[in-house]
Parts: sequence; structure tokens; C-alpha cells
Amino acid sequence: MISEARVEAAIETIPVPRHIALVRVTHWIIVLSVVGLLVSGIGILVGHPRLYWGETGSLATASLIDLPIPLIIGPSVWYRPYHFFFAWILVLTGLTYMAGSFITHHFRKDLLPAKADLSWNRMLGVALDHLAWKRPDAREAQARQGAASRDAASTYNVVQRLTYLAVVFGLFPAFLWTGLGMSFGMMSVFPILATALGGHQSARTLHFVCVVLLLLFVMVHILMIYLAGFWRTVRAMITGYVPQGGRAR
Repeated sequence: MISEARVEAAIETIPVPRHIALVRVTHWIIVLSVVGLLVSGIGILVGHPRLYWGETGSLATASLIDLPIPLIIGPSVWYRPYHFFFAWILVLTGLTYMAGSFITHHFRKDLLPAKADLSWNRMLGVALDHLAWKRPDAREAQARQGAASRDAASTYNVVQRLTYLAVVFGLFPAFLWTGLGMSFGMMSVFPILATALGGHQSARTLHFVCVVLLLLFVMVHILMIYLAGFWRTVRAMITGYVPQGGRAR
């Protein structure tokens, strides 16, 4: 006779749906476009590694922040077209993701937190688990909260949901706004884009702050992927499936 342990082991190897095609395709396009933006953005930044506040700024004026990187004059000119190219890919992909998330109910099912999960005790408990590098598997979560729990390890917990919402609907729109605020062409048509931020150079400084926040998110994101099982999580984002009982990022 087949032992119960073998049956359970066989069940755990059955793949279960994890990410819909919309999420997988847009995820990897966004990853590639963000890498392109970072590389080209660094190339632009080394052409003038100083940040200012207000409308104007130059080597002859006082800076808000002097970045500890060497000044290299010239190459930034070549990086700007690439930066705009990847920026529009990111914008179009992001809009596709947002629209598709509502159409496919991905926003409601995977990103919108349940009202019960928004209690301070609940969010603090999940945050402390993350800080302690505790990642309960699906079986443990179901044992504590029931199989119907939205925070089982096979889906996003409340902290992840709030973080993704902040990045998708907060950080990326801020990138777009500050980026357009640096464009003299857009400023000539919509000057409010820059003036609302404090000026052209203020938009550039805030754009840099957005980059720092994105890098912090990416580092934590990769760390959580590692804790959840790096190759299993990456495979899920490629194929859309994870073994039953597998962890999610």
C-alpha cells in the first residue's frame, strides 16, 4: 500500500497556479526597462553629480547634495536617448499592468488587503516576522488561520500588498512626474509639472530620491525571494506555477 507520507509528498509536487500571464510578462519587461533606466541614468548622473533645489543649478552655484562619484563630461549626452526609450517602455508596460490588473481582478485578489488584515496588530506581527526572517509555509499558515486565509504563504501577505500598492501607484507615478518635470519640452507646455515640485532642479533631486527608494525596495524584494526559495520563486514568475505547499515571495 502507498504510505500516507508518499501521498502527501506527491500532492505537494502538483503545480498550482501562482502568477497570471499579465503579471509574468509585465514583470520581466519592467525588470529589463528598470535595468536600462538605471544604467542610462547613472551615465547621465556622472555628467553632473550634483543635486540642487529650485529652478536652476550649476557648478557656480551651491548644491544641495554633492554625490561622491567622479565628474565625467560628455558621455551623458549619449545616455539620454536610451533613458527616454526605456522610460516609455516602462510607462506603457506599467499602464498595461494597471489596466489589466483591474480587468483580470488581480488588483482585488492579490493586491488589495482585506479589511481584517489592516489592523495594527496584524500588520505589526507580519512585519516582525519579516524582520526575524520568518516565512511560514502554507501548511503552517493554514493550521493557524484556516485554509481560507488570504495570508497563507501561497499568496501575498498584508505588508507585501501594501508595499506593492505603494510602489505601483505611488513610487512609479512619482518617477513619471519628476521625470516629466525635468523635460524642458514638457515644462514649456505644462510648467506646473516642475513648479509644483519647486522647480526644474527640485524635480531632478526628487527623481534621484525615487531611485534610492526603488533600489531599497529591490534589495528587500530580492532578499525575500531568497528567503522564500530563489529558484522556486523565479520559476513561478516564469511558468506561473509553484509546487503545492511552496512558498511565495
